[in-house]
Amino acid sequence: MRVLSFSEKGCIRKNNEDSFLVLPAEGLYAVADGMGGHRAGEVASSTALNVLETSVPKFVGLKDQALEEELSKAFIHANKVIYESSTTDPENAGMGTTMTVLLVRGPEVAIAHVGDSRAYLWRNETLTSLTIDHSLVGELMRLGQISLEEAEKHPQRHVLMRAVGAEQDIEVDCRSIRLQTGDVFLLCTDGFSNMISDRELAAEFLEPGSWEERLERLRQLTIERGAPDNFTALCCITD
Repeated sequence: MRVLSFSEKGCIRKNNEDSFLVLPAEGLYAVADGMGGHRAGEVASSTALNVLETSVPKFVGLKDQALEEELSKAFIHANKVIYESSTTDPENAGMGTTMTVLLVRGPEVAIAHVGDSRAYLWRNETLTSLTIDHSLVGELMRLGQISLEEAEKHPQRHVLMRAVGAEQDIEVDCRSIRLQTGDVFLLCTDGFSNMISDRELAAEFLEPGSWEERLERLRQLTIERGAPDNFTALCCITD
């Protein structure tokens, strides 16, 4: 799998609290968007991915439900480490992070997710979201109380309902799909998805040119629109 990536602090933030992980040999790819005072968000996102990386040996030989369960355990472990740090170290008080993970095991792909970072699949010229936002606005949309257009402008669209390390216990979304030739996966933090709509993503993916050119145009567009938040994207392209 070929991977293209960028991660930037944006036009307003002083530091980048996003983190990402690319381990092609292990088929593991992830993004995390930290939150918290001072530099605690940076600590949370990097800690979550470090814990995830140490869990890699436990994924060997697993598939289907067993793989999803082990991936969920990695999230639970990361949650425990971050929560304990946030409750014992004053500098890390209130920290937490999103985490969205893609794990490729032969013909199977497992996706695990907490927060409002996202995973998309581009297949047969169709864009499909593989995750749901664990946010207040996401919940209101699922309940049919607001529309997509209202969600994009909602004053509380950044309020998370779930984050790694925010509470003592955590609920992880996991799913698996079969890999197909030509599949392209996009993992991104909300600093990117808040600037680029799903419709614009699909339109850009249909444009002629290389994936390097497409991703660079999306990066530039994010900056042109003010990039008020850190933004990160991983584009994972199957052969």
